[in-house]
Amino acid sequence: MGGPDDDNLDPVERCGFVALLGAPNAGKSTLTNALVGSKVSIVTPKVQTTRARITAIAVHGNAQIVFVDTPGIFTKTKKRLEKAMVAAAWSGAEDADLRVLLVDVERGLDGNTRTIIDGLKKAGMKAVLVLNKIDLVRRDSLLAMAESLNDEGIFSEVFMLSALNGDGVADLRAALARQLPAGPWHYPEDQLADIPERLLAAEITREKLFLRLHQELPYAATVETEAWKPARGGGLRIEQVIYVRRDTQKAIVLGKGGHQIKQIGAEARAELAEIFGCTVHLFLFVKVRDNWQDDPERYREMGLDFHR
Repeated sequence: MGGPDDDNLDPVERCGFVALLGAPNAGKSTLTNALVGSKVSIVTPKVQTTRARITAIAVHGNAQIVFVDTPGIFTKTKKRLEKAMVAAAWSGAEDADLRVLLVDVERGLDGNTRTIIDGLKKAGMKAVLVLNKIDLVRRDSLLAMAESLNDEGIFSEVFMLSALNGDGVADLRAALARQLPAGPWHYPEDQLADIPERLLAAEITREKLFLRLHQELPYAATVETEAWKPARGGGLRIEQVIYVRRDTQKAIVLGKGGHQIKQIGAEARAELAEIFGCTVHLFLFVKVRDNWQDDPERYREMGLDFHR
C-alpha cells in the first residue's frame, strides 16, 4: 500500500488526524489544498471564509494523514455563528493526534494568534509551528519571528513555507506523516475529503459569491443545496438557495439585470463539473431570511454546534 512521496518509506502503516489552526486568513485552506494536492477547501480573500470543519486526506508513503481545516480562531466573538466556529476549531484541536499552528508572517504575532498560543498552553497541547507566506518578508525578520515564537515553549518543530506556491509543503507533509500513530487507514486510498457532496457544492458556490462580492457583501450570506438529482440527458441537476439577510443584499447578489447571479452560477458550474466529472446544471435562487444565523438546521449542515 503506497502513495505519493514513497522515498525512504516507513514500513509501518500509520494514520491520524492533524488539526490546522490559525487566525482568520492565515492561509489554512490554501495549505490544506496544497497538502492534499487537490481543492477540498474554499479560499477567498475574506477572513473567516471557512465555517465548517473540512476533513481532507493526504497519503505519504504508508501514512494516511487526515487534515482538519478548522475555522479561524479570533478573539472578539459576539454572534452565535462566530462562537460556534471558534468552538469547532478548538474541538478539532482537542480531538487531533497532531496540531499545526499556521502563522501569517506578514501579520506576525497578532492578537488572534496570541489567543491560540495561550489556549494551547492552557490545554497543555504541543503543536508544530508553520510560518506561512515566507516569500513576502525579509529573511532576518523571518528568523527573528521564528526564534521569538519558538521561545513560547509549545512547538515541537518549526517549518517555513509558502502554501500558495508550494515551497516547503512536501517537507511538512513528510514530517507529519512520521509522527502519526501506527494503525490502519480510516479512508479508501483514493479519497481526498470527507465532506458531503451537497455541502461541498454549496461551499464552492459560496466561494464564488465571496470572490465576486467580498467588498460589498457582509458575512450575512450562506448557500444551501436544496435539490440534487440526475439531469435529463445525463449529468447532475443541482438547485441551491443563497440566503441573505436584507433586500439590499439580495439586489447586490442578483446584480443589474441578473448579471451577478449569472456570473456566480457560471463560475460555480464550471468548477463543480470539473470536481464531479460530469455536466452540471446549476440553478441558483436568492432568498431573504433575516434569521438564518439562528436556525439550528444551518448549523447542523455545517457541522457546528448551535448551542455553543
